[in-house]
Amino acid sequence: MKIEQNRIDDLNLELTLSVAKDDYQESRSNRLKDFRKKAEIKGFRKGMVPMSLVEKMYGQSALVDAVNDVISESLNNFIHENGFKVLGEPLPAEDQPATEWVNGNDFTFKFDMALNPEVTIELGKDDEIVYYTITATDVAKKEMTDNLLRQYGSLEEGESAKEDDFIIVDFVQGETSVEGAYVALRNVAEAARASFIGLKAGDSIDVNVNEAFENETDRASMLKVSKDELASLDPMFRMTVKNVKTFVPAQMNQDTYDKIFGVGAVSDEKGFEEKVEERLRAEYAQEADFRFTTDAKKYLVEKAGVNVAEKFLKRWVFVANEGKFTMEEIEKEWDLFIADYKWQMVRSALMQKYNVKIEEADMLASAKGFAAYQFAMYGMNNVPDEQLEAFAKNILAQEEQGRRILDQVENEKTLAAVREVVTLKKKKISVEKFRELK
Repeated sequence: MKIEQNRIDDLNLELTLSVAKDDYQESRSNRLKDFRKKAEIKGFRKGMVPMSLVEKMYGQSALVDAVNDVISESLNNFIHENGFKVLGEPLPAEDQPATEWVNGNDFTFKFDMALNPEVTIELGKDDEIVYYTITATDVAKKEMTDNLLRQYGSLEEGESAKEDDFIIVDFVQGETSVEGAYVALRNVAEAARASFIGLKAGDSIDVNVNEAFENETDRASMLKVSKDELASLDPMFRMTVKNVKTFVPAQMNQDTYDKIFGVGAVSDEKGFEEKVEERLRAEYAQEADFRFTTDAKKYLVEKAGVNVAEKFLKRWVFVANEGKFTMEEIEKEWDLFIADYKWQMVRSALMQKYNVKIEEADMLASAKGFAAYQFAMYGMNNVPDEQLEAFAKNILAQEEQGRRILDQVENEKTLAAVREVVTLKKKKISVEKFRELK
């Protein structure tokens, strides 16, 4: 077996593999013997099929498999012996002619191979990366206060329906009636909503339910029928309002303070305002950290000057995914993909440079933070630690989620190491201006 290399440039090589008969003949012969042992062919005892018949039936596939084994082993040895850091894996050359598989012939194959470059990056206090300190404006404080009070508000009896209100109605069509249906005005189609606004208990109007309630699942639930039955329904109903329910924000009182922040954590409006500002600072810190992560990754990749054999990489992504993506789809997402690929190379170099290690405790802490965030999305801000930990372990047990958490932790710990050696150029900015940044 002979391999000749032609270096196209620093990252791309063309390999020519010459496979002689002696390189594959023993492997092919062993494969045919194995086929003969296992073959079950009518008219012959197992293991007693004539070799000529085995050759006729399996000779071609044995030849192909034997040659491919020689190629695979030879390429792996070649890569190992030369200490190459290979991008993906070698691919058959695009101009490789069709192979005529004849036993006893010598074969020549061409492969394209790309290398990952060595990444070197030196950092010091001369390296400046912007870190934004976001200030809480009065507008932002009021917005969070209003949101919290709405979140813990309640439905109360109202007089006339407004856009954010609910109405409890009866639908009647001949002898068919649906009683006590809840209708959220915000879910009524915009074209029909005006006729709902201002309705009071006792008011009746004719409603085309298909036009007023465009979501079929919601419409079927409201009318207490299956989705399959909707098509056969006459859409015109007489709707009578039984009650109007208006949403009232929670009041500034001890019960509200306890529900939002935990029992006894806040005792007056001043304490409420302080907690709001504390939450805003925590939110802004997360946003500032995320922005720093984005800016730092871009800065570090540019400083490292990473060069990638992109043409080869696109081919490899296409082949490795076995037709899951078209080349057009790969091209469409390429800018995001290659930016992330380069960052992973730089991150790996930085982790090695600064001896960044990922421990099980790091993964669990990150997963617990994600779990706490998910609970908070549903208004559950004081979840017991043991429940958070159980939820976090479940997240880590899921392959895709586990990879996402690992990626996040590697980013966080790597950038924490970077922050120790570079200069953070701190800039104060209002939240409104911060969110206008590109």
